[in-house]
Amino acid sequence: MIDHRRLGRELELFDSDPLAGAGLPLWLPAGAAARHAVEEYVRELERRAGYRHVFTPPLGKRELFELSGHLGYFADDMFPPMALGADDEFVLRPALCPHHALVFRARGRSYRELPLRIAELGGMYRAERSGVLGGLSRVRAISLNDAHNFCALEQVGEEVVEILRLIRVAHAALGVRPAGFRLSLRGPGEKYVGTDDQWARAEELLRAALDGVAFTEAPGEAAFYGPKIDIQVLDAAGREFTLSTVQLDFDKPERFDLSYTDASGGRRRPVMVHRSLVGSMERLFAYLIEVHEGAFPAWYAPVQLVVLPVGDGQADAAARLARDALAAGLRVAVDEAGSLGSRIRDAARARVPYAAVIGPREAAGGAVALRLRGGRVLDPMPAADALRLIGAVVADRSPDLLPAR
Repeated sequence: MIDHRRLGRELELFDSDPLAGAGLPLWLPAGAAARHAVEEYVRELERRAGYRHVFTPPLGKRELFELSGHLGYFADDMFPPMALGADDEFVLRPALCPHHALVFRARGRSYRELPLRIAELGGMYRAERSGVLGGLSRVRAISLNDAHNFCALEQVGEEVVEILRLIRVAHAALGVRPAGFRLSLRGPGEKYVGTDDQWARAEELLRAALDGVAFTEAPGEAAFYGPKIDIQVLDAAGREFTLSTVQLDFDKPERFDLSYTDASGGRRRPVMVHRSLVGSMERLFAYLIEVHEGAFPAWYAPVQLVVLPVGDGQADAAARLARDALAAGLRVAVDEAGSLGSRIRDAARARVPYAAVIGPREAAGGAVALRLRGGRVLDPMPAADALRLIGAVVADRSPDLLPAR
């Protein structure tokens, strides 16, 4: 069975160490390179969709999480408070929404600013039991692609529909294969905040946004503050889990006394829409490593091009190609140690999308013989053409290794 933990070790994507602690993975250079490419893509996708990015701290005063309701409803999943003094306790946050509520109320807001979309790829922490931790799929330190969209009530429907569209765009680029949509609702005997009317209205809005989309209902899977749409995927073992989510929240705006000035000059309460296009980087990459078997699309492959000079006489040509590839924005490595056959096999084992072989003939003519991951060899071509080919595939975020004709 494909296992992201085994592939993560083999491809040197991430590691764990008892000194760091269970559930606290170390992203190695190859994994960090792939993650950085994905983070850049998601931030740019959000920026173009009108999101404004912020940085907020991964901890806050105990009072912040008492106000948000997390300590009352979510304390079992949180790390214990850290006391710096008799009346000075701090908590590692289990979610980003309390800080984003503070961003909203940093100054007065007008209806003209809504929807106000506040986004962050930020850290949060969950006190998971050691028995459930594993690789990247279940961790204690979480880097979440998160956003909170503050809307007027009449804007919520369109906003949720647009979020679902962005999720589809991001999933297509990454190679995510959704297994289905789930409407997560309240269940009996659970602790929830808010009134029945608020929950009914939130559920009505989410059902309307899912019009024409097949979904299942999941009573008891709602957040403590509101219902949500969960986009489910399957891991390599066929287990279903939530990757992306859209959640409605009438509660936090009340708790934090959030308001905006409407067109008549009155004071109105916004609705808070929690959403994540691709979930946490940890759970996302646990899935991507398995679904691609480590062979990521070229645009977020850790090394996109490895240069293989046949002999010492081609070292200068290899170094020149590597410099040009770096200047073109590609992640490139030069491998000169060992036989050409063993280096080609090493590149294949590392799932590098492109290998550029430079022999005496290619070096003399400024050309390369480009090998694609999987073994196909292209006719020798000018080095500049090879870089343009790779650059076009990367720019298109294509799942294929050759540009569309």
